[in-house]
Amino acid sequence: MTNSLGDTRVPTLTTLRKAVLISLYGSAALGVFASPAMAQTSDAGSTADAGAVQTVSVVGSRRVTASSSTDTMVPVDIIPMTKVAEQGGQFDLGQSLQYISPSFNSTRQTGADGADLIDSAALRGLGSDQTLVLVNGKRRHTTALVNLFGARNRGNTGTDMNAIPLLAIKNVQVLRDGAAAQYGSDAIAGVIDIELKKSLGCEAVAGYSQYSEGDGKNYMTSAYCGMALGEKGTIAITGEYLDRGRSNRADADSMRIIGDTKSENKTLYVNGDYATSATSKLYFTAGAQTRDASSAAFGRGGIGSDDIPSRNSAAMYPNGFVPFINGKIDDQYATIGHRGQIGEWNADFSQTYGYNKMRYDISNTLNASIANLDLLNGGKGVSASRYDAGGFSFQQLTTNADFSRYYDTVMSGMNVAFGAEYRSEEYKIIAGEPGSYIDADGVGVGGNAGSQGFPGFQPGDATKAKRHSIAAYGDVELDITERLKTQGAVRYEKFSDFGSTVTGKLAASYKAAPTVLLRGSASTGFRAPSLQQVYFSSTFTDFIGGVPTDVVLAPNGGAVANAAGIPKLKEEKSTSFTFGTTWTPTQDVSVTADLYNIKIKDRIVLSGRFNADNYPDLAARLSLLGVGEAQFFVNSIDTRTRGLDLTASHKGELFSNRLTTFLALNLSKTEVTKVKTPASLTGFEDVLLSERERLFIEQGGPRSKATLGFDYLTGKLESNLRVIHFGPQTLGTFSGTAEGVPNARYKAKTSADLSFTYSISKNTKLTFGGNNIFNVKPTTQNADETDNGFKYDSVQFGLNGASWFGRLWVKF
Repeated sequence: MTNSLGDTRVPTLTTLRKAVLISLYGSAALGVFASPAMAQTSDAGSTADAGAVQTVSVVGSRRVTASSSTDTMVPVDIIPMTKVAEQGGQFDLGQSLQYISPSFNSTRQTGADGADLIDSAALRGLGSDQTLVLVNGKRRHTTALVNLFGARNRGNTGTDMNAIPLLAIKNVQVLRDGAAAQYGSDAIAGVIDIELKKSLGCEAVAGYSQYSEGDGKNYMTSAYCGMALGEKGTIAITGEYLDRGRSNRADADSMRIIGDTKSENKTLYVNGDYATSATSKLYFTAGAQTRDASSAAFGRGGIGSDDIPSRNSAAMYPNGFVPFINGKIDDQYATIGHRGQIGEWNADFSQTYGYNKMRYDISNTLNASIANLDLLNGGKGVSASRYDAGGFSFQQLTTNADFSRYYDTVMSGMNVAFGAEYRSEEYKIIAGEPGSYIDADGVGVGGNAGSQGFPGFQPGDATKAKRHSIAAYGDVELDITERLKTQGAVRYEKFSDFGSTVTGKLAASYKAAPTVLLRGSASTGFRAPSLQQVYFSSTFTDFIGGVPTDVVLAPNGGAVANAAGIPKLKEEKSTSFTFGTTWTPTQDVSVTADLYNIKIKDRIVLSGRFNADNYPDLAARLSLLGVGEAQFFVNSIDTRTRGLDLTASHKGELFSNRLTTFLALNLSKTEVTKVKTPASLTGFEDVLLSERERLFIEQGGPRSKATLGFDYLTGKLESNLRVIHFGPQTLGTFSGTAEGVPNARYKAKTSADLSFTYSISKNTKLTFGGNNIFNVKPTTQNADETDNGFKYDSVQFGLNGASWFGRLWVKF
C-alpha cells in the first residue's frame, strides 16, 4: 500500500514516546494521529481517529508504505517544535535544541571573530561539518564562514540553523547514526532534518527576554499563515524579526566586551505544495534571511600602553578603544520539486539552491600604519575609523532524482530505492578596501598594517573556486519476518577536485519480545574537504597571552602551503558501529539505549602556527614569501569517538493532573589516536597538533550532557521544568603544561530552566519564565591562558548567566 503523496519514509517512534514528546514539545507538530488514508490532508489541519498511524517522513529510511513498526533500526529522535515556538525560552533554533537534545551541542561563542556571528552546531562531540543538515529531506548549504577561533568547532564550516524561524518548523528529526551511504558527504556523526509546516491557519508570537544583569535584551516577533491554494494545495508563509542586544560580562575596569553579539535578523520563509494529479504533487520551499551582527574584538590600550604607536594612535583613541567586527550576512535557500508515480515506482525530482554571504565592516578602528604616516608627514596621526574588510560567499546547487518501490509479496515486505545526485559549489573571497590591509608607512615599525580587530582580505587572498560532484546510490529495506527487519545501502560519489569514494551501510532490528527491540548498524562514511577549508586565505590578528600576533592562514595548494610541504587535502573516511535496544514494559514507560563507535581517518584539522621559534628552517623558507607565522588545513589525525545515548520517558498523573517526564543522556569521548605528519614536518608533531589544539578536538564540547524534563498540566496552567547537566571539560592553555601551566579544567555544571504557561483561551497563551535560573557560570580560569582572553571560555552553556523571558502566542 503506497501513500498518494509519495512520502518517502515511515513512522517509527513508540506510541508512548510520541505522546511524551507531544506533551513536552507540542502535538500539532508531530501529526501522528492521522491514518495513512488521511496523510494527504493531515498537515492541512484535518483530524482522524486517534491511535491510527500516519505515514510520515522519518530521516534514515526511504520506504513508502504504512507500517505498524514501533521502532527504527537506528536511533532517531523526532522533536516537535510547536511548543518550543509557542512557549520556549530560547528564541532561535540552535539554542532551543541545545537545551532539548543531549547529542546536540551549540554553544554561543564570544571573542572569536566571525564565529561570534554564526552559532555552529554538532552531534555526538564531533565537528559541525560532520553533521549533515536537511530541510524537508533536501540538503541545506553550509555557511561561507570557517570557524578559526573559539572553544568549539575550530577549523569547521557548519550550517547556520538560526537562519530558519522557529515558527516555520513542524519538527526536527535527529538521526544519531552514520548515514553517508544514504545522504552523501558530511553525514559522519548523523543527520538533522528540519521539516517545515504547511498547516492551515494563522498564528503569531511576540517575545522578550534579557539577562538578569539587565543586558542582552531580545525582541522577537514572528507570524505564520498557512493558506489553501484552491482545492489542490497549500502555501505557508512565515516572517520573523529578531533583535538581540549585546551583553557584557567583562570586569568593570576592562575595555573588553565579552558576551552575546548584537544581532538583527529579518527572515522570510515560504513552504507549500500543489497536487498536479491524484498521485503527484509539486512542492516548493524558499527562504531568505539578512543578519546585521556586531562582535567586539580585543581592546587596544591608550596612552602609556605598548599599543601606541603599534596598534593605536594617541590622537584618535587616547584612552584606548574596542574595535567592532560587524558582519552583514545574507542567507538564501530554495527547493522546487515534483513527487509522484511512474508506473509502480514513486519518483521524486528536485532542484535545491543555497547561498550564504558574509561581508565584514570594521568600525571604531584605525589603521595604525596610516596614522603613523600621517604623523610623520606633520599631521595629527589619524586614519579612517571604519573599513570595508571584504568577505566571502558560498553557493551550492543540488539536483536529485530519487525512486522507490515497495513489494509486499517479498517475504514480509521489501522496499527498493535508488537515485542520483549532481552538486555544484562555488566559494569566493572578496578583498577589502586598501586601507583595511595596507602597510602605509612601508615598514610597520611605527604602526601595524590593516584595520585593528580584523585586517581586511587582501587582493592576494581573493579567490573564486568551483567544483562539482556526481553520486548514485541504492537502498534496500527487507523485512525478513515481522520481527526481523534489515537494511542495506551503498553509494558512489565522485568529486571533480579529489576523486571518488564508495560507502556502504548495513542495519537491522529484531523484536526479541513484545516489549524489547534490538537494533544495530555498521557503516562507512566520508566527508569531502569543504571549498572553504581548501581555499580560505587570510592574515589576521590573534592575541596570545594578551599579546597581539599576526598570523597567515595559507590556502591549500598555494605558495606558502607548498613551501611547507603540505599535501593536497583529501576526504575524511569513517567507520561507524551502533548497537542498541528499546524497552517498553508498559504503556506509561519507554526506554532506549544505544552505544556507538565512530572512527575517522585523515580528519582535516587546522594546524598549529609555525614560526622562527618552533621551526626555524621552515620559518626561513616562509620569510622569503613575506610570511612570519603560518598555519594550514591538513589531513593530520585519526580519531575515535565512543559513546552512549540513553532516553527514558514516563507519562502519568500526580494529584489527578497530567505529569510527563523525560530523561535523555549522552556520554561521548573523542580521542586522537594518531597524528599523521607530512614528511616536511617530521619531528614537529607537537606544533602540527599541539596539546591545546588536540584538546579543542577532544573536548571542545562537554563529554556528557543530560536533560531531565517535567511537564505538569493542571487546568489552564502548565508548568515546565528542565534540568540540564553539562559534564566537565578540559581545554589547553597558550603556555602549555610543558611550561608548568596546568590545563584549564571546567567542572561539571547543572543548569535549570523553569516556565509557566497560562491558556487565556484555546487560541491565546501567555508564557513567562527563566533560563539558567540559578545563574550558573563556567569555572574561572587564568584570563591570559584562555582562547578569548577572559576568565572563562564559552564552554558547556555559555557565560552570560540567568535570563528571564515572556512570550505571547495567538492563533487566529
